Amino acid sequence: MIQQITVLGATGSIGQSTLDVIARHPDRYAVYALTAHSDVDTLLQQCLQFRPRYAVISSEADRDTLAARLAGSGVDTDVLSGAAALAQVAAADEVAVVMAAIVGAAGLLPTMAAVQAGKKVLLANKESLVMAGGLFMQAVRESGAILLPIDSEHNAIFQCLPQHKRYFDRAAGVSRILLTGSGGPFRALPLEQLAHVTPEQACQHPNWSMGRKISVDSATMMNKGLELIEACWLFDAGVDDIEIVIHPQSIVHSMVQFSDGSTLAQLGNPDMRTPIAHALAWPERMDAGVAALDFHRLAELSFSAPDEQRFPCLVLARQAFVQGGSAPAVLNAANEVAVDAFLQQRIAFTDIARINSEVLARAAFSEPATLSAVIEADLGARELARALI
Repeated sequence: MIQQITVLGATGSIGQSTLDVIARHPDRYAVYALTAHSDVDTLLQQCLQFRPRYAVISSEADRDTLAARLAGSGVDTDVLSGAAALAQVAAADEVAVVMAAIVGAAGLLPTMAAVQAGKKVLLANKESLVMAGGLFMQAVRESGAILLPIDSEHNAIFQCLPQHKRYFDRAAGVSRILLTGSGGPFRALPLEQLAHVTPEQACQHPNWSMGRKISVDSATMMNKGLELIEACWLFDAGVDDIEIVIHPQSIVHSMVQFSDGSTLAQLGNPDMRTPIAHALAWPERMDAGVAALDFHRLAELSFSAPDEQRFPCLVLARQAFVQGGSAPAVLNAANEVAVDAFLQQRIAFTDIARINSEVLARAAFSEPATLSAVIEADLGARELARALI
């Protein structure tokens, strides 16, 4: 039976990689809905190729533009706009699989709608767990949704954990999770030069092709800090159960150590189509269009501990998770505002961590009982970050 898929964030790098994998398997998958924030041109081309039942874009003006450009094309796609439409296409009865690839806090509500509807959710939006981890995982348990991680690191951990217990369980012999990260483009840059790096330099990731916001997060290693929080929720682990390891080659995507001395690692070329195909086909395997590793050509695999003076955002992420409540949501919100300001050249690269730290120090925290409370904490942190900037 062909499975209908909604791709939230279809025009971003994860969304485009997802559609590449889907296109390789027309006998298994069809596109039910595609969504985008504002990239009308890319969404139009995707609609023409995949002919979804629905396309969703943020603004009414862009909705009207896309609908007009689709008119007369022979593609019978209904064009919608707004947050309610995102939730609608994520929770629709016809949908079997939802790729949650909207970047940032904007992805929380539609991803939660997919979870509450009991879908198979491919989670690339780490902010859903960073902002509302307790509420999110509770909804997964109550709805019976299948949650599969798409971040290459979390997907690797999922593959390496025991098949019967995909979580951190010392009784099953799991002793430590090793979360790898490349260290980004400034891993070896002298510390005194960090304040002067440009957005263009920060967005030049040495291994991965990513959007600008995630590229900057990789350069500060906030991305790894958010992934640490995500891993704690996904695998029911504490921050002391997870060790972050710098691995510049991005070949070993993460590892799991066991009490008998074994370490299992998932290796592969740095291509997001691999974890996407793994999750789409799980528990089976299928072609992703990614070349297998050629071990005769691998020059080296190196590992080191992260320098927390160079990457203070790692310390902040660990602090926020331990603090609990709305602290991770506050940190994530501050970081989104600070990164945007850096990309606009309004602040220096090193100011990102300073603003994140100041917001985390000044904000009031509580244990959010609802998504509305999470969003309220998010908005308050954004306001404080903007004031500091």
